[in-house]
Amino acid sequence: MLGDVEVIRVVEWHEPFLPTTEFLPDVDAEVWTDNANWLTPEHWQPDTGRMVIALQSWVLRSGGRTILVDTGAGNRRERPGMAPWFHQRESDLLALLSEAGVQPHDVDVVVNTHLHVDHAGGNTVDAGGRWVPAFPNAQYLIPAADDAFYGPDNASGEGLGEVDRLVYEDSVAPIHEAGQAVLWDGVYTVDEHLTVESAPGHTPGTSVLRLASGSDRAVFAGDVLHSPVQILDSCCNSAFCYMPQEAAASRRRILERAADERELLMPGHFGALEVRRSNGEFAVDRWAAFGPGSANGQTD
Repeated sequence: MLGDVEVIRVVEWHEPFLPTTEFLPDVDAEVWTDNANWLTPEHWQPDTGRMVIALQSWVLRSGGRTILVDTGAGNRRERPGMAPWFHQRESDLLALLSEAGVQPHDVDVVVNTHLHVDHAGGNTVDAGGRWVPAFPNAQYLIPAADDAFYGPDNASGEGLGEVDRLVYEDSVAPIHEAGQAVLWDGVYTVDEHLTVESAPGHTPGTSVLRLASGSDRAVFAGDVLHSPVQILDSCCNSAFCYMPQEAAASRRRILERAADERELLMPGHFGALEVRRSNGEFAVDRWAAFGPGSANGQTD
């Protein structure tokens, strides 16, 4: 419980991902080795050089409503070139939500922090060969900048990758067709405790969800950062950050506020923690306690 808001962490999987040199190319090798005592094995595999990440969503119960933050990669999607993580993967998100006491019709609001493959893929389900909203009673809060960027009008004028096109076609367009999409920009108030705010850089519309209830504070940071090493060096972007300067600026701003206001930092791909300022950068202050273990399919 954070104030009057119940928070449930749902982990679809937690496993080795891309090599650190591919995913976070700006992070010096020494950063990993110098911090191996706490990065291993939850966040890094020294023997393979791979990052270890979680695919996690958050369920919030606030003011009598159920809010789902990010929907994972989805089930049996065409994601060419992204096997084994996302292509034709069997997702168990809905089963995990059920174990946590949340059925699809219970969800009132879905927050897509951005429209990447692993954050919006579970927006829909296959209903006899057509994609329909997985959460039939929910409003889907979709950043307008991402919708414009990845949508059919392609605001940037750039050619998008096949996976981005497929994500929009099977996981975003059906939400519009059902009349359940709410496009927003800047700041959007969900309720008295929850506010969605733009944090552009990773994608044009990347956003965070802030929680303030009583004396408790939290920020659900999506992909503002992917690994705790980016706390140690906030300038280091992932290889998938579309606007590098903006991404670094958003990351630093989020970390500064989290440190100064004692916000619990809750990223999309690793645990939850408090941070503190340290020598002009930041450091891990305290990890949040969840249920035992961090195995695939863990609900905490």
